[in-house]
Order: sequence, then structure tokens, then C-alpha cells
Amino acid sequence: MEKTLLSIGHGFSARALAARLVPQGWRIVGTTRSPDKADAIADTGVEPVVWPGADLGALIAQFPNVLVSAGPDSAGDPVLNAVEDAVTRAAPDLRWVGYLSTTGVYGDRGGGWVDESSALTPSTKRGRARVTAEARWQAIPDLPLHIFRLAGIYGPGRGPFAKVRAGTARRIIKQGQVFSRIHVEDIAQALELSLQRPDPGAVYNLCDDDPAPPQDVIAHAAELLGLPVPPAIPFDQADMTPMARSFYAESKKVRNDRIKQALGWAPQFPTYRAGLAALLAQDS
Repeated sequence: MEKTLLSIGHGFSARALAARLVPQGWRIVGTTRSPDKADAIADTGVEPVVWPGADLGALIAQFPNVLVSAGPDSAGDPVLNAVEDAVTRAAPDLRWVGYLSTTGVYGDRGGGWVDESSALTPSTKRGRARVTAEARWQAIPDLPLHIFRLAGIYGPGRGPFAKVRAGTARRIIKQGQVFSRIHVEDIAQALELSLQRPDPGAVYNLCDDDPAPPQDVIAHAAELLGLPVPPAIPFDQADMTPMARSFYAESKKVRNDRIKQALGWAPQFPTYRAGLAALLAQDS
């Protein structure tokens, strides 16, 4: 296997994957929209490229493995809008393409379970954009595509502790609300396993084993910090941004059996309690 990877939209999950691959001798080129982030990317052993700006089509033709983390915007999928022809030409020669999607494609299930065979019935604008983007990538002939539908991501620097410490965390209570989530290191492990064992056309859910109400996570974070549990606020009384409120528009539990069986993946942090304990240990 040629140890080279093009990472388009080199963000939180891609950085975690790179931290696993670079020490193994991988060459990774990561794109960023911001020149200000280039030095930080280079400090991790990844070659930064500013895009839009660089010739992305030429890069795709050079790399057998491509990870796409860039999500759709109001104009649709930014990668395919820019270089769909180049992707189509390169497709037969590519070894592995990973596309990071979201479990938002399943929409609201009233707290019920979904798996990869569940109908795609998104209930938010973001979810509908993801369904459209997935379909566009899937329609490219001979593309060795792997879709990863990610639950709510947390990890170092992205968790509840800062808000709990600052006293700004809120336990918003909406009856029956339940989310699935995933530690970023478990995403990175899954991507590495998939790179080792490509299965073009595969779709995988990525989440931990413990869907839980969001208020339980906040309460546990406070308990770990030895701080008062934030008071409960009924959802209909909570002052929230439209973005924050949209996260409560969907309630579901996500199954992860397929990727466990196909790749032998097992989450290092199977519950939010295990994940939060690890984050707190890293902080201290």
C-alpha cells in the first residue's frame, strides 16, 4: 500500500487520523481554506495546501487515497462543484476515498434506533444537504467510495468541560431526547482500519455504544470536575440560537454493528463516561 493521503478539508477528525499515520511514514497533504492555519498543520507533519487556490484536480490525480471532510454549503458539495470532472477521471486509479458524512441523514426517529439500512429522511437543512452530497459522490463511476456517517464528535478541546468550568453549561431537558456521539480518536481508528481494508461502496455509522440524553453528559462532566450540576432548563423555555435548537430537532439512537463486524473496529471509548474521563486526564 502506498502510504500517501490527500486530506481535503483537514479538520478535527482528519488531524486525529494524521496523528496515527504520520509516525508510520505516511505522506499526507491537507487542505485548508485559511492561510493562517497552514503553519499549525505543518507542525503536525502534514503538508498544508490552501484551497480554494491550489489546483485540487491535479492533487487528486497524484494521490491513491483521498479523505474528504469538507461538508456541503449553501451551493452544495464544494469539492465536486470545483473538481467533479477531475474526480471522475481519477476514479478508476484511486485506491480508497473516504467521505465524512453525518448521522443527521437519518432525521428524527423519536428516540428509536437506526442502522445503515434505515431510510434517509433528514429533518434539517444540513441533513438534506448531506443526503444530496452523499448521492453525488456515490454516482461517480468506479469511485472506491467509503461513507462514514458520524455521530456528534467530541475530543480534546471539544467537550463540555470548558462550559461547565465557566458556569455557562446548561442542562436543557426535552422529553425523550437522546443522541449518539463519538470520540475523535475512535473515528481516526476506524478510518485507519478502512484504509487497511478497502471495501468500495461501504457505508458505516460511527458512534459509541451508549446513546444518551445530552443533559446526562453535562451532569457527568460537572460531577467529574467536582462542580455543581447545572440546573435543568425545559427545552421550551431555553434561550437558544437557531443552530443549537436544530440539534434538538432530531432524537435517535445509532447502531454501529456493521463497522465492528466488517473491520473489527471496537471503540476505545465505548461510553461518554469513558471518553470524558480520558479527556479530563489529558487536561490535568
